Amino acid sequence: MPAEPKPYEVLVVDDEKIVGESISAALADLCAICWAGSGESALELIEERHFDLIFLDISMPGLSGLEVLKRVKHLDYSMNVVMISAIDRAHEAVEAMKLGAFDYLTKPFSKEDVVEITKRVAGKRVLDSSLSLRLDEFKGRSDYQSIITQAPEMLTVFSEVEKAAASSCSILITGESGTGKELLAALIHKRSPRAKGQMVAINCAAIPAELLESELFGHEKGSFTGAHSRKIGKFEFANKGTIFLDEVASLRIDLQAKLLRALQERKIARVGGHEDIPIDVRLVAATNERLESLIEAGKFRDDLYYRLSVVPIYLPPLRERSGDIPLLASHFLKIFATEHKKRFKLFTPSVISLLDRYPWPGNIRELRNFVERTVILAEDKEVVDEPDIPFNLLFPEVEEPETFRFEDRGLKLAMDAFERHYVMKYLKKCRWNQSEAARRMKIHRNTLVRRMRALSIRP
Repeated sequence: MPAEPKPYEVLVVDDEKIVGESISAALADLCAICWAGSGESALELIEERHFDLIFLDISMPGLSGLEVLKRVKHLDYSMNVVMISAIDRAHEAVEAMKLGAFDYLTKPFSKEDVVEITKRVAGKRVLDSSLSLRLDEFKGRSDYQSIITQAPEMLTVFSEVEKAAASSCSILITGESGTGKELLAALIHKRSPRAKGQMVAINCAAIPAELLESELFGHEKGSFTGAHSRKIGKFEFANKGTIFLDEVASLRIDLQAKLLRALQERKIARVGGHEDIPIDVRLVAATNERLESLIEAGKFRDDLYYRLSVVPIYLPPLRERSGDIPLLASHFLKIFATEHKKRFKLFTPSVISLLDRYPWPGNIRELRNFVERTVILAEDKEVVDEPDIPFNLLFPEVEEPETFRFEDRGLKLAMDAFERHYVMKYLKKCRWNQSEAARRMKIHRNTLVRRMRALSIRP
């Protein structure tokens, strides 16, 4: 009876064969092991076949481990790479993590270390595969083709969309600006029994308050100056379909009352009219504000809030959508490279790592604008590297100090000057609350205290 295939394949890249032998001995019962004695031979193997895990030595003759890592990530960014380093080269292993390495081992390592890290990678692979299959179930449906994602966090969103779309209840989508709330509203409409009807979108914050009532409910001829004829409002136009109200938190209190009546009684009255007009619409509302806080401040009606949020759906920000930043950045790069007739095909791993660490306060909209500007400004070539990135776009609030021009000093002084200015900006913004500043900079407070001491920053 033939032996069952090994569960996954591992490549060990190290110029010392004894390292490969020790890892092989540790994983003999778990994996199929392959060994390469140089970076060049490793890349030849990687181009021919897929490996589930690569153990990669940092210090080798010829191509260094970091260079091999960069090329591996070019070929397949999702490939799991564990760096092997000597204790005195641990700083390079940390740099490798920024380039996309899964983890690193420091020599000398034990059998238990190798097994433990391999099991973690295996667990991640099984989880990724399971989540990918579940996401593929949604993405295989034509209505979902417009949403680019591989993030497991979006599974909850898609599940809620499927359940809510089947009904005619009101839905409230919450999330930061730029996360794609209108796109999600369109998906809800397409997946609903009302898909054959109209979906009408209106941004409540973009229309002057004195005109918004007419825009929503229509008006009769002569009802106000300039009303030369009868106008059908968006609610009537969307009858049997869906109406999407974006930035619903900006509605005036008097309009909130009229919207509540329309939802409760399924009737509207045009401005200047006396006739009640029956309507049959599904309302999807969206906001990037906390309506609970506005209710406490007396700026939003609690009864309207409960009517709107029969089914609340939270759309997570881009920084919380695992794996979506590289995916979307590459998607936008192809779009804008074609649009602007450039040759760009991909970002280097270091750029992907930089984009992945940036918090994207403007979310997908900001990322899209960033990629387009990069394509327009960068020199035409196939690969986008760090020098091509408009750095001031990622850190617009951190101006270059007027007394210190970065290009006039050495790299170390320039880095220190930028870091000092960056830290000072957040400290001032947080009124020198170190815990809050550290949270916003996504570092531990102790790290901030150490950097303040090193940079001679005192409250």
